[in-house]
Amino acid sequence: MYALLSALFAALTAVFAKVGVKDVDTNLATAIRTVVILILAWSIVFFKGGTSSIATLTKQNLIFLTLSGIATGLSWIFYFNALQLGKLSQVAPIDKLSIVLVLIFSVVFLGEALTVKTAIGAICIVAGTVIMIL
Repeated sequence: MYALLSALFAALTAVFAKVGVKDVDTNLATAIRTVVILILAWSIVFFKGGTSSIATLTKQNLIFLTLSGIATGLSWIFYFNALQLGKLSQVAPIDKLSIVLVLIFSVVFLGEALTVKTAIGAICIVAGTVIMIL
């Protein structure tokens, strides 16, 4: 259920972002989006009582969450630039090639198994993306 809701809100994010970056500096747009997410995320943490878990964070947690935050920020900056320059119907499918990269990274860096079914799915995603952007 959470994954489906994530997909729904990711789709809405793309549509809202395409309209929002029109005639706006994309770095400013990213900064505004980040502030909104920051407020939303910390509100949820406080509301659900998650602040008590801060003390349990390890150095590894902090390093990799920081790296993830940097990667997210860079992703958003490049995504907003692409949205401003291109069609949403072409930018979004290219952005979703991240699924294929995640599969590759999960095998190379995390040692996860690559099944035939997953490999075929990745090939279909790449093929579908190529078809959609042509």
